[in-house]
Amino acid sequence: MNENENLGEKRVLETSEKKGLQIRDLILVAVLLAAGAVLKFFVGSLINIGGMKPNFIIAMYCMAIALINANVAAAAVIGILAGAICQFFPGTPYLNFASEFAGAIVMSLLIKIPLPKLGKIDFKPAVATLFSTFVSGGLYTVLLIFALRADKATLAAYIPIVLCTACINAVLVQLLYIPLKMTLK
Repeated sequence: MNENENLGEKRVLETSEKKGLQIRDLILVAVLLAAGAVLKFFVGSLINIGGMKPNFIIAMYCMAIALINANVAAAAVIGILAGAICQFFPGTPYLNFASEFAGAIVMSLLIKIPLPKLGKIDFKPAVATLFSTFVSGGLYTVLLIFALRADKATLAAYIPIVLCTACINAVLVQLLYIPLKMTLK
């Protein structure tokens, strides 16, 4: 075949769509969830601002979802894993499976919404973490009251805890997101 005859042939570029999480993403999620568990166990009891403390597990799964830009299915798995990790800590068993599942799904949905940047700073991780923590903590509180028949006064006690924890987590994730994102490039 003559070289000039090849010029008229149509070329097809085959691409493969990324399905699921890559090994790099899985390692990052595992490291961040492990770090969240260690921080919750050792540091969580030391950082106490008026009875409020960060929930490092929620903060770390929000960070992981933001860094890998996880889709809903991947976020659901991350949320279930986070709920499983929470079972190792004292508290109410099994409620975290639902609350972390919901928080992770909300994070994956919110991280996809375009928000304007303030200068060069993207505050999407902070905003998404704030709402994700609120959803997770809110669902945990509702389940505590209705599923386990906790006293209704629990709701009044948990609302400020959930709101303050959401704010602390949002600040924590925002501060760590930028340097981590830069190192992952």
